[in-house]
Amino acid sequence: MKAFPLGLAAALLVLSLSLVQLRASDDEIFYESFDESFEGRWIVSEKSEYQGVWKHSKSEGHDDYGLLVSEKARKYAIVKELEKPVSLKDGTVVLQFETRLQNGLECGGAYLKYLRPQDAGWKAKEFDNESPYSIMFGPDKCGATNKVHFIFKHKNPKTGEYVEHHLKNPPSVPADKLSHVYTAIFESGNDVRILVDGSEKKKANFLSEDDFEPPLIPAKTIPDPDDKKPEDWDERDKIPDPNAVKPDDWDEDAPVEIVDEEAVKPEGWLDDEPEEIDDPEATKPEDWDDEEDGEWEAPRIDNPKCEIAPGCGEWKKPMKRNPEYKGKWHAPEIDNPSYKGIWKPRQIPNPSYFEIEKPDFEPVAAIGIEIWTMQDGILFDNILIAKDEKLASSYRDTKWKPKFKVEEEKQKAEEAAAAGPDALAKYQKKVFDLLYKAADIPFLSQYKSKILDVIEKGEKQPNLTIGIIVSVIVVFFTIFLRIIFGGKKQQPAKREEKSASASTSAAAAESSNDQSSSGGEKEEEKEEGVAAAPARRRSGARRDN
Repeated sequence: MKAFPLGLAAALLVLSLSLVQLRASDDEIFYESFDESFEGRWIVSEKSEYQGVWKHSKSEGHDDYGLLVSEKARKYAIVKELEKPVSLKDGTVVLQFETRLQNGLECGGAYLKYLRPQDAGWKAKEFDNESPYSIMFGPDKCGATNKVHFIFKHKNPKTGEYVEHHLKNPPSVPADKLSHVYTAIFESGNDVRILVDGSEKKKANFLSEDDFEPPLIPAKTIPDPDDKKPEDWDERDKIPDPNAVKPDDWDEDAPVEIVDEEAVKPEGWLDDEPEEIDDPEATKPEDWDDEEDGEWEAPRIDNPKCEIAPGCGEWKKPMKRNPEYKGKWHAPEIDNPSYKGIWKPRQIPNPSYFEIEKPDFEPVAAIGIEIWTMQDGILFDNILIAKDEKLASSYRDTKWKPKFKVEEEKQKAEEAAAAGPDALAKYQKKVFDLLYKAADIPFLSQYKSKILDVIEKGEKQPNLTIGIIVSVIVVFFTIFLRIIFGGKKQQPAKREEKSASASTSAAAAESSNDQSSSGGEKEEEKEEGVAAAPARRRSGARRDN
């Protein structure tokens, strides 16, 4: 067997690597790493409202550069024109980019706009929120809004109007300050997949009315705007019975409440004592001027004598609900014989209706970032447009993931340091204080020593706090089950026979006591009803001129 020439093997290896690189190059339509300054390559909008300053800056904790939003509460606009427009219609197309919200995001956007060619009526130096785009994709958060936008604009072939179609139920924005990568994959079968950090969060079909609002394909029919409801159209399903007559004994003028004539003034009521008196401890301020400030009067306080009495002042019989009160009489309702249902305009063919087998996306000729944000520190990086999903995955693995892991470990260390031993000790103290209080619950008294033993072990070994909590909960739960389901032990049969007569006597006595007690309770209730006290007196207040 002849040996394979070493030189030929090396040449084949070089050729295969070249083919791989060529394939990667073919699949990569656009890539921006921001390793070099954006100046001269990206165009900052010259519109007056966009005062935010873009900077070429390192990502915090890395040597990797990105495009930085450097100021708070500003509008920003910047655009990068592609060498040639990119079609979104044919085959797979991947849109991917990274953002890092280094100072968080309370209110603002961090999304990209994939713009139509400039013959659609815009200029790079005049790039603003009105510049026509095909796709808008990325994080947006403010108030109740918290989502990764995916919006596409599509031209209605019947009307020529461009309509925005918003993805329903989009994924939310990660709530941290780490680098995250957002990916939108256009597939040939009219599907789009949204990935966050390489994990699929949403899959939607462009033609499905369940996935986009409004749907790409309009309704076949619409309500006739010229149709009017007939004047005699009755939408009332119920009407007052015209034959109903108010009963003779129905008194519409009867008051809601009447004086309780059976009420009796409570014993000990202090008729001659006022509810409020002058504060005996109050003194006239030294700087009080009667001519300028008026005659000084001591502030009023609750009369202390009234605190121990049923009440003070003139006693009046309280009011009670009038049993004869019926209110305004209304005729009962019956089914409306003229009811026709809720009127709706007739449906007519929708002049905007069309049918298509796949979306007719406008090509992408530029990438723009046009945002308003209250936070600074937003960093954009590694913007990619590609034809192959695997290429986008490799960029995530090599460009984003190493940074993310470093940031994630740093975040964990900072959280652990923020918690610290002091914070843990305070937490443990609160836990043990709570458990000691639980051990003092009266119905657990016979188990208190066992519970205290478990708690004391936990105090000696604080690192077992969680285990101790679980143990005590198990003890409490076991005791609870015993109390609920344990019941009383059955008495031997001999004792039952022996105590039969005694039980009968006891039952009779208990019945007698119950009747006596019930009678006493009724008497008390009657006395309370008779001696009902009036409303609570008002609190004291100072009298001023």
